[in-house]
Amino acid sequence: MQAPGVRAAGPDTGATAVGTRSTKVTVVPADPRYPDLTSGMNQRWQARPDKVVLPRTTQEVVETVREAVAAGKRLSVVSGGHCFEDFAYNADIEINIKLSLMNEVRFDTSMNAFAVGGGATLLDVYEALYEGWGVTIPGGICHSVGVGGHITGGGFGNLSRQYGLTVDHLHAVEVVVVDANGTVRSVVAARDSADKALRELFWAHTGGGGGSFGIVTTFWFRTPGATGAPGNLLPKAPSQVYLTLAGWPWEKVTPEGFSRLVTYWGRWLEQNNTAGTTAGSLYSWLLLNHRDSGSIGAVVQLDASLPGAATVLSDFLAGMDRALGLSSAVKRSSGVLDSAYTTTRLLPWLRGTKYIGSISPTQLDPTTRSIHKSSHLRRVTPQRQIDAMYRHLTSTDGPSALTGVVLSASGGRIATVSPTDTAVAQRDAIMKANFESLWYDARDDAKNIAWVRAAFRDVYADTGGVPVPNDITDGCYVNYPDGDLSDPDHNASGVPWHDLYWKGNYARLQRVKRAWDPRDVFRHRQSIRL
Repeated sequence: MQAPGVRAAGPDTGATAVGTRSTKVTVVPADPRYPDLTSGMNQRWQARPDKVVLPRTTQEVVETVREAVAAGKRLSVVSGGHCFEDFAYNADIEINIKLSLMNEVRFDTSMNAFAVGGGATLLDVYEALYEGWGVTIPGGICHSVGVGGHITGGGFGNLSRQYGLTVDHLHAVEVVVVDANGTVRSVVAARDSADKALRELFWAHTGGGGGSFGIVTTFWFRTPGATGAPGNLLPKAPSQVYLTLAGWPWEKVTPEGFSRLVTYWGRWLEQNNTAGTTAGSLYSWLLLNHRDSGSIGAVVQLDASLPGAATVLSDFLAGMDRALGLSSAVKRSSGVLDSAYTTTRLLPWLRGTKYIGSISPTQLDPTTRSIHKSSHLRRVTPQRQIDAMYRHLTSTDGPSALTGVVLSASGGRIATVSPTDTAVAQRDAIMKANFESLWYDARDDAKNIAWVRAAFRDVYADTGGVPVPNDITDGCYVNYPDGDLSDPDHNASGVPWHDLYWKGNYARLQRVKRAWDPRDVFRHRQSIRL
């Protein structure tokens, strides 16, 4: 008898079902497409697999995984290719499965939910959901990111304080899995599956990260409790949003002003954290760029239809100027920022989403090399940490101008969900920090990696060089993976890397791993351990 939610894949013969023709694409080293398909956005990581397979159906994913298992070959899977670490592209990979041809977005009447192919990008999702039904999911601003990694890691974006995380609207996943006997099949695991093991597999995909349990070929989205027509089953996208870009020249930023700005920004989030309010829906990014970049900045978005939105936004922006002791004006000379500026535009939501995702030339640039480290913060940044940030951001050691610390808002609707309802444990954090550097030349690897490592270590020096879970910091974000967390030379806290990502949820994730991938077929340097 077939288990609930299991889709039989036929006997393990390795052949395509009788009467069907495989439509998957196979790219081998001699193929001219090979160089484009063996690295992602971060050019530090390259692979040399025997082949890259681009399936078009779940059955073709099953067949490819079956082949890898039978031959004992190491495989990896790619959705959008934005992973910061080498999890999908490294020297051990022999078969790479790229899901980009599985990018359909549709309404599935049988599931009464929106089906999204595992290879879709966020822009695929935004356009299809909004243009077809006027709805959206609260995903990220970098719209070339693939849903596969973004969703499974608990993705967030500019609508998250208003509507929560992407996984708060996830209803089901179709996953290609391998059992202890090496049998490969696909299963559908839903929030409301009758079978407990399937419910646990679903839960693991609400923040447990990608590459640990199987390959997700389809995501289904429907907000819990939502009923009625398709247009009522996910959050309504705003008709218009206020989008603000602000910038302040580094030469006019004093140490005191820098400290006041970071403190004001965090304090505002602490004090305006109530879900359902206009202030609790405002989303902001504080861009603490290295001094060599010439300026620091902010990006702010707010649904223009919310009560008092214009006033809430203007008060928030004025507070940043006051903290810095600078007055904003729109003034540029020869393309160089020579005064503080604040520019707010009222834009249709989808146009604004495309705009905000493209204003940074590096955000969608597939030729950069990079390193990233992250932290969740539950309170305003302590003064000692602010001082450490300032020292490194004003250093004279010459890192890339695309180096700095990016603070992104959290809280609001995100905080209304229990830390165990999904695999995302850091629900009461008010912000994230992303320490990063991007550059172009491999000869610059050492100095840029060294800057990020030193800045991160010094900011969190009180807790062994990493943001351990306590009353101020709350670990790291799995979608900004950091291989250094597994290295005692960089993590002297005594808190293992997996507890920095998932805290108390890790043991449950391990149980799911043992149940659904007992052979550890789906693994990488920081996948869930058996």
